[in-house]
Amino acid sequence: MGEQPVRSKKKAAKGPTGAAAAGKPAKPESHLAMVRRARRINRELAEVYPYAHPELDFRNPFELLVATVLSAQTTDLRVNQTTPALFAAYPTPEDMAAAVPEKLEEIIRPTGFFRAKARSLMGLSAALRDDFGGEVPGRLGDLVKLPGVGRKTANVVLGNAFGVPGITVDTHFGRLVRRWKWTEQEDPEKVEAEVAAIFPKSEWTMLSHRVVFHGRRICHSRKPACGACPIAPLCPSYGEGETDPEKAKKLLKYEMGGYPGQRLSPPPDYPGSPAPPLGAG
Repeated sequence: MGEQPVRSKKKAAKGPTGAAAAGKPAKPESHLAMVRRARRINRELAEVYPYAHPELDFRNPFELLVATVLSAQTTDLRVNQTTPALFAAYPTPEDMAAAVPEKLEEIIRPTGFFRAKARSLMGLSAALRDDFGGEVPGRLGDLVKLPGVGRKTANVVLGNAFGVPGITVDTHFGRLVRRWKWTEQEDPEKVEAEVAAIFPKSEWTMLSHRVVFHGRRICHSRKPACGACPIAPLCPSYGEGETDPEKAKKLLKYEMGGYPGQRLSPPPDYPGSPAPPLGAG
């Protein structure tokens, strides 16, 4: 817990300047100006989070698929604390498809909604065994046919296990791109389509990680740390949260606030400390 906060090369911003700061009505932003601002935000986030990565522990596409299904309505940390025992018991789709439901449910109970999730895991495992030779398919159309797998889960797997670019619209991503006025859409597929049109395809996967990282660490749902945000001058929603730099600094989470991240086994270049296993401490 004693880690020092990660410092970006850039100083925390002091907020908007110009007409907005002077209280003058701002001119409506053109689409081209929004695109330029959005791409600049992406570049700035790449400097703040050069180590951005999927925050689920996994060693192969099957483990990532299962972990992503389990991550619904819970934290990645809780999933990461649960999956070591799960994959020790059921390392392959064939093993999981043949699981005794009650035993599988008991292992994944900490992630919540464990009965529905167990049905999805056994169903997708059986489909992988019967229809795909026990391998996770690398196509969106095949993935979304699996029980419990939607576009969000499919894009996570494609982007991080197969290197196929995709935008993952979770609650953090949707919240931030609406705050930044990249889109007004609420439906995840429409959000995905509108944001995808702003960026080159090659940026989609890493953009998703950077935005989610920022949402978890600084731009929180209820109380964003505006006064400690390195992209505040680019944010049309600056001021929704705490603007005092010292108070905002206390709101920072994970490695930005000197605390462990969500992964028990983070990548080598992750600057924070690993999360503790289930039941530790």
